[in-house]
Parts: sequence; C-alpha cells; structure tokens
Amino acid sequence: MISADTLLTALTVVTLINLVRYITALRALIFIMREAHPLLYQQVDGRGFFSTHGNMTKQVRLYHYLKEKEYLHHHEDVFINKCSKVRELFVLTSGLALLTLVMAFVA
Repeated sequence: MISADTLLTALTVVTLINLVRYITALRALIFIMREAHPLLYQQVDGRGFFSTHGNMTKQVRLYHYLKEKEYLHHHEDVFINKCSKVRELFVLTSGLALLTLVMAFVA
C-alpha cells in the first residue's frame, strides 16, 4: 500500500512541475503578445508583468481575457493557440494545487 506521505510528495512534485510549465507558457504568451496584440500587451503591463512592482489590476485583466476566451476573435493562430495552452495549464495547475492542499489536510 502506498503511504499518504509518498502520495502527497508525488502530488506536490507534479503540481510544481505543472506550475513551472504554466509560468513558462505565460512568459511565452506575453512575448508573443507584444507583436500580435500590442494593445493588450500594454493593458496587462507586459514589461512589468513578472516584476515585483507589477500592477495586480492589470494582471487580472489578462486572467479575464483568458477566462472569457476573448482570444478566439484574434486573427493570428499562433496567438490563439498560445492563449489556449496558457488557459488549459492554468486550469490544470489550479486544480492540482487545490487537490494538493486538500490532500495535505486530509493525510
């Protein structure tokens, strides 16, 4: 039988790997956004997105943009595919983080 500690450790590692994948995809999206959608790049504070002085309100704008799937109306396929990937990774990572948190308190 697998112990709860082993299961929690494995789940934490998987969650961290997916978090890194999400952040990497988000960085790539912001890089692509600079050319594909300059107005959105300015609205989400593209240069300062990952800095310590980043504006949280502007970062939430990107969250809503992806949540509402507004990117589907864009004309560039590369941008649409990258937005879709970032959205999927966000959902996956959020779910895994929630599951890991629940398992930490249950185990």
